[in-house]
Amino acid sequence: MKLVYIQINNFRGIKESHLLLPGNAVLVGDNNTGKSTILEAIDLVLGPERLSRHPVIDEHDFYAGRYLDNEKNPIDILIEAVIIDLTIEQQRHFRNHLEWWDTDNNVLIDGPPPEATDNAGVVAALRIGFKGNYDADEDDFVGATFFMLPKKEDGTYDSFRTSDKRFCGFLYLRTLRTGTRALSLERGSLLDVILRLKEIRPQMWENVLEQLRNISVANDPDLGISDVLESVQTVVRSLVPIECADAPAMRVSQLTREHLRQILTVFLGTGSCCDGGTEYAAPFHHQGTGTVNTLVLSLLSMIAELKQNVIFAMEEPEIAIPPHTQKRIINSIISKSAQAIFTSHSPYVLEEFNPSQIVVINRNNGILTGIPAQYPPKIKKYNMYREEVKRRFCESLLARRVLIAEGRTEYDAFPAAAKRLHELFPNEYTSLEGLGIAIINAETDSQVAPLGSYFRQLGKTVFAVFDKQTDESRRNILSSTDYAFEASEKGFENVLVNGSNETALRRYASFLVDGHEWPTHLNSKPTQDMAIENLKTSLMEYFKWAKGSGAAADFLNQCSKDEMPGHIVNVLKEICRILNPTNQVELSDDTLDDVAIPGS
Repeated sequence: MKLVYIQINNFRGIKESHLLLPGNAVLVGDNNTGKSTILEAIDLVLGPERLSRHPVIDEHDFYAGRYLDNEKNPIDILIEAVIIDLTIEQQRHFRNHLEWWDTDNNVLIDGPPPEATDNAGVVAALRIGFKGNYDADEDDFVGATFFMLPKKEDGTYDSFRTSDKRFCGFLYLRTLRTGTRALSLERGSLLDVILRLKEIRPQMWENVLEQLRNISVANDPDLGISDVLESVQTVVRSLVPIECADAPAMRVSQLTREHLRQILTVFLGTGSCCDGGTEYAAPFHHQGTGTVNTLVLSLLSMIAELKQNVIFAMEEPEIAIPPHTQKRIINSIISKSAQAIFTSHSPYVLEEFNPSQIVVINRNNGILTGIPAQYPPKIKKYNMYREEVKRRFCESLLARRVLIAEGRTEYDAFPAAAKRLHELFPNEYTSLEGLGIAIINAETDSQVAPLGSYFRQLGKTVFAVFDKQTDESRRNILSSTDYAFEASEKGFENVLVNGSNETALRRYASFLVDGHEWPTHLNSKPTQDMAIENLKTSLMEYFKWAKGSGAAADFLNQCSKDEMPGHIVNVLKEICRILNPTNQVELSDDTLDDVAIPGS
């Protein structure tokens, strides 16, 4: 069973969305783009317990909080989901509601000819809908799920009942977090999910409640609590002279089933012994992080085994989980479920997915789109992707904005300079991280334009920095990026050395020589009385040799603003101005020539 398509209208931050899912998938995007809303929408359609909540939806579930139009007619929340890869049992159970999905074109087959269903790539499908709105007669919000085929003469559809949903199999784990709810009996906890899957309904509540009613707490007069409570009763009766607020006493619980579900939890031995020799037990979430993570992973595995044809949806499995455990959780769930859908901000999670399974979510004015990442330019094989993904692409896929650096020197220089300037002038400059920018090394000027096109089609705002280009190369870069910054010299080491203050250059050269960091095979070792042009030649040779070791960053970290190359300073000023127009900064006239902005 696999969810291949979901349409969402007027739900929370989504005004409209048509989303295709590539089997197992991880949804990535900036905060508040709608990733969790997609999972909540799926849960409204497929979640077996979701409609038992009251109310099913509320005012804040409608797009922009608007549930009535200008004529006071209700506005509907509409969700439609298409499921394929149905088992024989499921096809038999849902036989009156089956449709046909063309996997080659990712569309439902609508109408004749009937022989189209025999084509290769056409499979049985189940289309389910949810409709929610405001009921003025009841002054309440209502919602229901239904099969979208067949449509009855009165325009209604057959209900998609809880029993049908359980036959389908969907499990939404909103929070793995630190596992504090995993082994409680609270509704929706992992233990509660396992009990429901095993169809175990513990008949223990009345017995436990009766025992708790008879437990006396703090009744000893020496404690003073009972005296204070009696005083409260006296004051209340002086104001309201009837038999109310009678016999106040302390109890260990609210004495309701629901409250017991929230407070009951599993205790585990800690390895420490009490004076009597018995092992001291503590709530499971007080165990070490590794123990809790192992417990959570074990429970997830049990759930997957119990629901063998199940769609799993899980939010951010990486929270409070070390990288190796993140990978184990992802791989375990994928291996034991029909389909797994995650949201994530972790490169370790993304690394476990093929690029076509990474869906980049963007939202603009309520219109949500999801675009499969696919392989980046020049990375066509999976083993190459695994080698490159964490180093170059994961941060960029997870960020809203991307800065493409032509080479390693730019890749080192701009983040270091931005951080240094932010330390010196925090009200004027911001680090790239603070601006939500991920930097990526194109490794050559010929890859700047392809990478720009790649990230722009994923909905990213793309910046690029590069040295002097030919007219054709410049046009290609300008057309494929949002903001492009070209240096006035060829070779960024020239920009770095020729643009920096002499004092900074001599200080850094002395640091290298005095600290025995100067490579012995480089001939032009700097000296204190070396002419500045010779010193620049020596340092240019050093920076070219030291690419990949962070030498450019080390140099800029010891510079003041006036000692840095003007090109770097002014590019960072311009980026800050673009992303924060209220923080206006002035650019020097000589540097404006280095800044090329498409459309300006």
